[in-house]
Amino acid sequence: MFKHLEDRAKGTFWDFLGCKLHSLESNKVVISLEIKPHHLNPIGIVHGGVSTTMLDNAMGISALLTRPGEKMVTSNLNVHFVAPLKLGTIYATAEVIHQSRKSLTVSGSVTDEQGQLGTYGTGSFRVI
Repeated sequence: MFKHLEDRAKGTFWDFLGCKLHSLESNKVVISLEIKPHHLNPIGIVHGGVSTTMLDNAMGISALLTRPGEKMVTSNLNVHFVAPLKLGTIYATAEVIHQSRKSLTVSGSVTDEQGQLGTYGTGSFRVI
């Protein structure tokens, strides 16, 4: 499963950012990103767009794994930045918390290597 998802991501924004699949469980996805200087904002912390992208990626994979063979898009994303993230590896974890015929709701968080919460959010994904 990892190989298939990683192959599909080659050459995309995921690949450009440097994301990696860390683990897949029944309904839980963890992705990782080694933070480099180009992921930081001018005050030396992880840019909010990087954290948001990590959440969207992890939540999207979780939604796709829940409904294999269906295509979906993010229709809503709520993000809360609660603490700064810095150089090192960050982890985005996500799981589906509700689904209906045409939409899924997913929750997720981004933490640092010590498990410190930096960002959390929810997303809605529309089956197309």
